[in-house]
Amino acid sequence: MSLIPDNLFGIHTRALELWQRRSEVLASNLANADTPGYLARDVDFRKALSAAGGGAGNLPLQTDASGQIGGSAGQAGAPLEYRVPTQPSMDGNTVDEQVEQAAFAANGVHYQASLSFITAQIHMLRNAITGA
Repeated sequence: MSLIPDNLFGIHTRALELWQRRSEVLASNLANADTPGYLARDVDFRKALSAAGGGAGNLPLQTDASGQIGGSAGQAGAPLEYRVPTQPSMDGNTVDEQVEQAAFAANGVHYQASLSFITAQIHMLRNAITGA
């Protein structure tokens, strides 16, 4: 993205990308709820957003080769982590459907909040330009 929308909308442009990626991951978890051995994953939103924000406290990680550490960054640079299971499963599946559904619903609320903020900013800019 260019610098102008990032300055106008703050961190919400990056947040939308992360909320979208998290929706995809949670939907994948729900789709594989009955798959033996499937390990539930989730986006660590705080880590991804702090990495996107830059800042003086963030230092780049130095590695000898690409993909050396972690290697599981998904789309939009969102680091995926395995979810810690709350209940053991005989088939090794770590998906808890109720947890995933609650996380999916909360994620939708967060996505909508960021989208509403961006929409309000666009309306404010339009009013400033047209004087209406």
